[in-house]
Amino acid sequence: MDREFTRRGLIEIGMAGASATLAPAALAATPRVTEGSPVGVAVVGLGTLSQGQILPALRTTKRARLVALVSGHADKARRLAADHGLPASAIYDYDGFDRIAADPRIDIVYIVLPNALHAPFTLRAFKAGKHVLCEKPMATNVADAEAMVAAGRAAGRKLMIAYRCHYEPGNLAAMRHIRTGGIGRPRLVVTDMGRQADLAIPSDAWRLDMAMSGGGALADMGIYGINAARYLLAEEPVAVRAWASTDRRDPRFRTVEDLIAWQFRFPSGALANGSTSFAYDATMAFQVWGTTGRIVADPGAFYNGNRLSFGAPGTAPVRIAEIDQFAREMDWMAEVVRGTAPMVSPGEEGVQDMKLMRAILASVAADGRTVATDWGYRRAVDPAAVVDPPRAG
Repeated sequence: MDREFTRRGLIEIGMAGASATLAPAALAATPRVTEGSPVGVAVVGLGTLSQGQILPALRTTKRARLVALVSGHADKARRLAADHGLPASAIYDYDGFDRIAADPRIDIVYIVLPNALHAPFTLRAFKAGKHVLCEKPMATNVADAEAMVAAGRAAGRKLMIAYRCHYEPGNLAAMRHIRTGGIGRPRLVVTDMGRQADLAIPSDAWRLDMAMSGGGALADMGIYGINAARYLLAEEPVAVRAWASTDRRDPRFRTVEDLIAWQFRFPSGALANGSTSFAYDATMAFQVWGTTGRIVADPGAFYNGNRLSFGAPGTAPVRIAEIDQFAREMDWMAEVVRGTAPMVSPGEEGVQDMKLMRAILASVAADGRTVATDWGYRRAVDPAAVVDPPRAG
């Protein structure tokens, strides 16, 4: 974990400058990305995900390059900067984050912090005139998520949410198979996303705190299933029912629910059953049943090693390319900033998932009462239509 995040610490390091109005001078100070030059990325938060996935991916990106680090640990930041050939001037701490406004090397800020810090750092990044790539869930509540979208529009900057599965070959192949009628008319999607969480792991400790995570397993793992049901069916749910099973004697679940199961109803008549938990065996799997076929992805949303078959369990898997999902996601964001690729995973996509998670929790609190979810949102860009899956090697 990048530093010990407490509720007090979140307020101290996150809100500094977050409520200030956007500064035109800061926006003007940020140069336009020139033709052919890599887009500069500053990674904010140097915890497990950044060190294990994001920083290594930036060694292989073609259109984005690492230019700065933001951390609450000076020693860690200096070590990682040296590892990646960055000068001392490319290191920022949280209190001095706003100084990035004067750094022309930085085009995109990639926010990899506890969920409660996503909104304040996004607002600070927009105030500094930078584009934002933000980990999911994009916030801990709908109001903050909507404020992030509004701030990006006001700043004239891009906000992309890190839905890496929108760019992952197996998920893209599943989407395309459905779109081309490979399973007939889709009838049922089932998603199961969860693992065992451990309070002794700092990054799990904040995920098990409602104020910091915004929803425990639902926000951390369940969001994959919520989003998957939507992009697989290319529809938005109109209603949800949900239930939870939580052992409050377990110290992990003092403020968050554990096992949550839900059912979405879609305009076409298709249903989606989802589950998430921080106390069951690790899984990130989905299945789709149609009138004439089935898709099985088990696992379907890991960082690597995903498997996809068009048929019942045991059917020979489809050959899909193994890629660095984080590198591809960051390269796509770089192309969005350049204006050479459409925005596939905008802030509005993150807001929709935030609203659906809120509806799930509302149904849980009402013992499974149906909650209407047809807010009129429609995905602007279908990943299956614009993201070209790379060929298998």
